[in-house]
Amino acid sequence: MQSSYPAQFERDMGTSEAEWQAALPRAIGPGHAWRFEGPRSARVDIGSGSLRIEWEPLPERRIALLVMQRLLVRFRFDGVDDSQRLAFMKPFDLTLQRGGG
Repeated sequence: MQSSYPAQFERDMGTSEAEWQAALPRAIGPGHAWRFEGPRSARVDIGSGSLRIEWEPLPERRIALLVMQRLLVRFRFDGVDDSQRLAFMKPFDLTLQRGGG
């Protein structure tokens, strides 16, 4: 989790597209209207602004016998200030965070 989030950024995420789409509604939470805008994009209403999320599959990551599916996920906030971005992304990241160890 970060202490601030720029208006645009991207992430390499270790997840399948099916897992991502299943987790997205839970990560967005009940306090925000949102909708899919295509097979690989969604729009989230945040106050008077919005967030567009786009994703695309990346090649699998292989480490010995471990195979991990990956997505490149792009986030683009429009009309959402720093404090609103932080307030949205903190619970979003916590929901999608995976344990390890």
